[in-house]
Amino acid sequence: MKTQGIFERVHSIKHEVLTKENWFDKQPGKRITLGGVKFMLNQPWSTFWVYFLGVLVTIAGAHFLWNQEGQISRYWWGISLILWGVGALIAGTSYQALGYELKCARRETCSWTTWWEVIYLIFQQVSMNAMTIAVAYSCTSGLFREALIWYSIILSILYTLSTLYGAVKPNKSLITFELMILVSLPSFVMFCLLNLGRYLMDGNVMDLVMLGSWALIFLSWWGYDRYDKAGLTEKLWQKGRWFSENDVLHVVLVIWGFYTLILLPQYIYDYSHSQG
Repeated sequence: MKTQGIFERVHSIKHEVLTKENWFDKQPGKRITLGGVKFMLNQPWSTFWVYFLGVLVTIAGAHFLWNQEGQISRYWWGISLILWGVGALIAGTSYQALGYELKCARRETCSWTTWWEVIYLIFQQVSMNAMTIAVAYSCTSGLFREALIWYSIILSILYTLSTLYGAVKPNKSLITFELMILVSLPSFVMFCLLNLGRYLMDGNVMDLVMLGSWALIFLSWWGYDRYDKAGLTEKLWQKGRWFSENDVLHVVLVIWGFYTLILLPQYIYDYSHSQG
């Protein structure tokens, strides 16, 4: 009972807007029957996009692992993308597909989050740290590489512990999507500056291709933020059309997923290879 109580604490953070009565007034849903199991599928179209993204990016990660060719950077790209893809599948289950069932259906009041979302946040942030190690092996050497690797390891540990603490405390500010993005931001800025600087100095095609990857990730975040602040989700839903800020994020990331699957593996290699 004590353990169950710990894992239930995250549900003590209640949703400020959604209730059992208004849940499907504010977003679409469809009743599904599979054999003897009946449930409400939340945001069917959004569920498609996030699951498609998760499968696509996981395949891209497996492709990197299968085609390492002795390149350590490709190994870490594979780890990063698999974490990203599996994280997207986990997120889609709680934020979209089974959101109502997990947060509301069997509760007196609707929860703001679930352990599915907490695990997603950890997977996503650690994915960025694995990507930092991949970039370190592709674009740096010596003490700078060592510093990036240790930064990634330490940040992964600290963020994971902080997020788990936020879930069991519970502390809402420690388990937000926005905080995860903020924690990942220094690595992302470093990626952009490092590849831009290297490309301007050497004209290396790998750096240009990696800049394309960062541009797509930035576009997904930017599109999410602008769409959300403009309140377009609510305006369209009032007209019976559901396309949320999360859909903007996921559609752009699907394009990025194809980019990482088809184009990126052709140009990723270790720093020592590029200097040879």
